[in-house]
Amino acid sequence: MRALALMYHDVVPRGRPEASGFAGPSADHYKLDREVFRAQLDALAASAPRPVVARVDEADFAARPWPVFLTFDDGGVSAHEPIASWLEERGWRGHFFVTTDWIGKPGFLDAGRVRDLHARGHVIGSHSCSHPTRMSSCEPVQLLREWRDSAARLAEIVGEPVRVASVPGGYYSRTVAETAAEAGIRFLFTSEPTPVPQSVGGCLVLGRYVVARGTSTADVVGLATGSATPRLRQAAVWTVKKAAKTVGGPVYVTIGRLLRRRRRPEPPR
Repeated sequence: MRALALMYHDVVPRGRPEASGFAGPSADHYKLDREVFRAQLDALAASAPRPVVARVDEADFAARPWPVFLTFDDGGVSAHEPIASWLEERGWRGHFFVTTDWIGKPGFLDAGRVRDLHARGHVIGSHSCSHPTRMSSCEPVQLLREWRDSAARLAEIVGEPVRVASVPGGYYSRTVAETAAEAGIRFLFTSEPTPVPQSVGGCLVLGRYVVARGTSTADVVGLATGSATPRLRQAAVWTVKKAAKTVGGPVYVTIGRLLRRRRRPEPPR
């Protein structure tokens, strides 16, 4: 069983990172200019072999080539426009993971837009309620509340159970997956760059390859078509970051904040 998932965040007008999603240098690192994102979609559509862009809840994991999942974290308003429309032009659907405590706040999706994305065939999933700073350090009771309450809020909006989620901030642990499974999540996306899913408590845990500001279009195409070079490069960087997060704990987060000039509080990445 293999799958390739790309992890995006917001798509914004050039020079206006505050237009969608969380604010601050850390969040801005993951925001793409509209022109860049559109060029990446064009390149994906033109690539050979063309990626099989799929919904995770409908994917045939035994099929070849590997299914590709396009995912978008946080629930910024750019999910609705332009991202969803540009995906639909190509017959694709995205996975939009919403931080439910931020629904309706400036720069974020409101309930009507979440409902509309679902009606248009996109996957709506949980990105937790509050986007905890270090999710893997939360107590199980808090983790269960983050997953259960956010899924319930989204289910109320879209009119059906929400079974898909992504882990905020890259802080994953087995307990994070176990509590997601307990909350009814059946597909959980992490930030670990791996094409090999694993099952935890009946929940299929899938890795993702990050697309950030500065990721080349060639690398995006390579990641989506299974090229080894960009995947191995991301895996090497991830291993170093994972070790730093494990050893440093809250110090890792604090140092990252001190190294940036922040405009207002934001979830760490």
